[in-house]
Amino acid sequence: MLAGIILALVSPNAAQAVGLLGNLFVSALKSVAPILVFILVASSIANHKQGQKTNMRPIVVLYLIGTFAAALIAVLGSFLFPSKLLLATTNASLSPPGSVIEVLHAVLFKMVDNPIRALIEANYIGLLVWGIALGVALRHASDTTKTVVSDLSYGITFIVRLVIRFAPIGIFGLVAATLSDPETGFSAFRGYAHLLMVLIGCMAVVALVLNPLIVFIITRQNPYPLVFTCLRDSGIPAFFTRSSAANIPVNMTLCKKLKLKEETYSVAVPLGTAINMAGAAVTITVLTLAAVYTLNIAVDIPTALLLSVIASICACGASGVAGGSLLLIPVACSMFGIPNEIAMQVVAVGFIIGVLQDSVETAINSSTDVVFIAAVCKAEEQKEAAMATSAVKES
Repeated sequence: MLAGIILALVSPNAAQAVGLLGNLFVSALKSVAPILVFILVASSIANHKQGQKTNMRPIVVLYLIGTFAAALIAVLGSFLFPSKLLLATTNASLSPPGSVIEVLHAVLFKMVDNPIRALIEANYIGLLVWGIALGVALRHASDTTKTVVSDLSYGITFIVRLVIRFAPIGIFGLVAATLSDPETGFSAFRGYAHLLMVLIGCMAVVALVLNPLIVFIITRQNPYPLVFTCLRDSGIPAFFTRSSAANIPVNMTLCKKLKLKEETYSVAVPLGTAINMAGAAVTITVLTLAAVYTLNIAVDIPTALLLSVIASICACGASGVAGGSLLLIPVACSMFGIPNEIAMQVVAVGFIIGVLQDSVETAINSSTDVVFIAAVCKAEEQKEAAMATSAVKES
């Protein structure tokens, strides 16, 4: 990171050239992530032994609670520090959904997408469904077939580890290219400093207050070592790749480093990419309320709560790619009667600040996946240890 910053300051042209290294790294991650998710999920379920706990239910509950709580924090932050926008038109060719029903409709059809097309288009919701279906079917297969699937999973994981070894070089290229670009560099953010401070401030509260509080409630232990480890090992790569999908291999490796159960994280990590979207909920809520304040629309507490619910639903429907949450802003704006033309101008503002906003958002989304998975796994270990101690005392 430091080398990338120095190069961008000293020689912008050279920094743009080494940006190729970053693009190659992100492309490699995005290429291997879909097949990794599909094979790992199928292998994990196929080789699942009867009676073995996966702890998926509490993890899913945490995903949903965390996303909704993040939206509430964004509402509070927007109330305390209201932002106003200088709306401008955009020529970007964008096609946002028209309602929450349309978002849910799209999610349902993603679930039954053709598996080959899901692999090609990186449709992770479809890959999860097909991976689970194949895994359940293979549970009745012979041991030889299960071994083949397990070996295939090992092979894909080996390739992922190989790609991740190049992360320092990739991040160096991404940092240098981003900071040296006059159109998307940090100099382009000066006009939106207040909005960025509200967005990043809310996301910081999610990462450093909300997530640790949830971990403490579950584990009754100091949550910050886990939170900081996840921010460092998952959040930093996600910040620069700006894609939760591309960061799936990174999170898989981190879960293995934390010695979590593979049968749990192999399903929970890709699932988190689809539904654990705290950063996206913050983005949708803050930018929507910025539009509301700009148009002098009054907002009461019940309306703010409804916005949090809608933002959470929209966040779960956001794609795991850069800028995926921005196209859901018109859906949230519609509940205030804001015309689509104005809502799309808000989306344009989101793209202007997207290099920083989307980077922080993705870092929060991705690192939170591992935080919640680890918290549930550690809580389960504590429970098992307490039961073992109790059994020893009784005997």
